[in-house]
Amino acid sequence: MKQLWTIGVFAAIVAAVTGVSDSGVLLNFVTMALYAALLAQAWNILGGFGGQFSFGHALFFGTGAYIQAIAQMQGGINPWVALPMAVAGSALVGLFVGGLSFRYGLKGSYFALVTLAFAEVFRILALSVPFTGAGVGLMLPLKESLGNMQFGSRKGYVFLILALVTLALLVSWWLKNSRFGAWLQAVRDNEDAARAIGVNPFNVKMGAIALSGGFMGAAGAFYVQVFQYIDPGIAYGSVTSVEALVAAIVGGIGTVWGPVLGALVLHILADITRNLFGQLPGINMVIYGVVLVLIVMFLPRGIAGIGQSVVAVWKRSGGRHGQ
Repeated sequence: MKQLWTIGVFAAIVAAVTGVSDSGVLLNFVTMALYAALLAQAWNILGGFGGQFSFGHALFFGTGAYIQAIAQMQGGINPWVALPMAVAGSALVGLFVGGLSFRYGLKGSYFALVTLAFAEVFRILALSVPFTGAGVGLMLPLKESLGNMQFGSRKGYVFLILALVTLALLVSWWLKNSRFGAWLQAVRDNEDAARAIGVNPFNVKMGAIALSGGFMGAAGAFYVQVFQYIDPGIAYGSVTSVEALVAAIVGGIGTVWGPVLGALVLHILADITRNLFGQLPGINMVIYGVVLVLIVMFLPRGIAGIGQSVVAVWKRSGGRHGQ
């Protein structure tokens, strides 16, 4: 219950700061930091709690983004109605990929490469078919209103992404404390042992990839509403997949708060880098790579596991002194 209170306090503080602030810089930073946190949280459900590392989570992001845009532009559907459609469509794509992959026992690097391949296939398809705008992409018409999910102030987008991140935090808390979460972590740690005690690894992993895909699709839909544009490179490109997995690993995979912490740290680093080096192409990916290597080398449990790492080192040193 303490973690639930922490989630509530976090949401209340962010909402209060947003409500009283008129700084465009601060509101933009909070918006994009929470957006990055949602990407990492989505990846963490499958990669952290489930142990199924994905290199192609942009597959679900792009699907959600395109459903959100196409539903409005070609279907005349209200964006608030399109949002759950985007979540459901991305979850279904997750079930499709998971059904093909997990049915044949793909895991580890094989599963990671399969997700990357599917993202590339979807990118090529989006470049080829007319209803996605092909290489030109789709641009939403500007119609600022609450009912159209296009807010006149940045505050509206902060509250929207805060709601999604809070929901993802609650799902992560549930995975930490529920029977399904225990099954998922058992499959992650030892699939054969989990099967021996009556857990169905296929069903558990299918549930995880559907949840993960759904939240990633919500992030894609949010992106479309904020920037009002999507094309195949943005939707299914590797940048989104890298941002999601790096933030989760840096913060601490398989934890409730790790993805949020990782996204915050990386976003601060990205802003500092932009101020120091301007718009130097690819510098963010270089920074992400360096940070990832350092975290893996010196903080294998991520930022959220710093306390556990310190305790482990202290115990080892205490044990040597005792001897």
